[in-house]
Amino acid sequence: MPKTLNPLQLVADRWQPTARFVRRAALGAVVMAVIIVVTGGAVRLTQSGLGCPTWPTCTEDSLTPTPAMGINGIIEFTNRMLTYVLCAVVGVAIVAARARAPHRRPLTRLGWAQFWVIASNGVIGGITVLTGLNPYVVASHFLAATTLLTIAVVMWHRTGEGDETPRDLVARPVRQLSWVLVAATALLIVAGTVVTGSGKHAGDASKHIHRIPLDWHQITQLHVDFVFVVLGLTIALWFVLRAVQAPATAVRRVAELLVVLLLQGVVGYVQYFNDSPEIVVGAHLFGSCLVWIAVLRVPLSLRERGEAAGLRTPGQPSGDHEALAGQPAAAAAGR
Repeated sequence: MPKTLNPLQLVADRWQPTARFVRRAALGAVVMAVIIVVTGGAVRLTQSGLGCPTWPTCTEDSLTPTPAMGINGIIEFTNRMLTYVLCAVVGVAIVAARARAPHRRPLTRLGWAQFWVIASNGVIGGITVLTGLNPYVVASHFLAATTLLTIAVVMWHRTGEGDETPRDLVARPVRQLSWVLVAATALLIVAGTVVTGSGKHAGDASKHIHRIPLDWHQITQLHVDFVFVVLGLTIALWFVLRAVQAPATAVRRVAELLVVLLLQGVVGYVQYFNDSPEIVVGAHLFGSCLVWIAVLRVPLSLRERGEAAGLRTPGQPSGDHEALAGQPAAAAAGR
């Protein structure tokens, strides 16, 4: 029986990317996932959500915006086109992961997972337009983009480690606390989408845009309550990691999260007390991506799977193993 022709295998037979290239390609997917979230927010904040009034074309008679549609049509259509750029970047990550020898199947699976999330979210984006910016569909559109960012971050992290069975670097209750932190942050983000769905920036200048029928100020207060919960959990985890003498990398990840949370809190208060100016809302949206990336990296830093081949030059110690080398007894005590 003739061998099935696999385009990715053909690429792998002719090109051998370095491990560093694969890692950078995965990082590129993370960056593009953030860009697509921020530009999606720009569409809403410039009231361009219905700049192209239909989907998948821009108008009933034109694939692209017409001069009569003005800047709003250009903004909305540009955001649609960025989806193809995102697909291209993720495609490079998939091909690079597949071509790299030895083949690491988990990496290619994470790459393909991103592709299918992009495709499904493109459909959700179309439904958003066809339903006249229904706030519940808009919220699901954002949450799907957050799912994409989650997978991209995991793939990026996995390119920097091996495929051994995960080994905890701290006691299991400490790792469980880190996942509680992730869950609380997820609820914080969901509450933020409700604030958006009930707030002033509907995404279009039309007065007929449906909004979530909740008091915007009360939902904002709930959002703030979640902020304090996440902040408290972050500080608690930092003290716990210090107490059990966790690896320096893990402590640093939590410290980074704390800094991002504090900066995001400042932006949030400026936004609230200045009636949500568009530029500050956009900064807050960008900050939410940074918070989510930072919180995901915390539990990922509390376990190891060995070293990824090819990332280090000969004689150069890896950051995590260097941190562990000086405190083997402490790591054992933490377990």
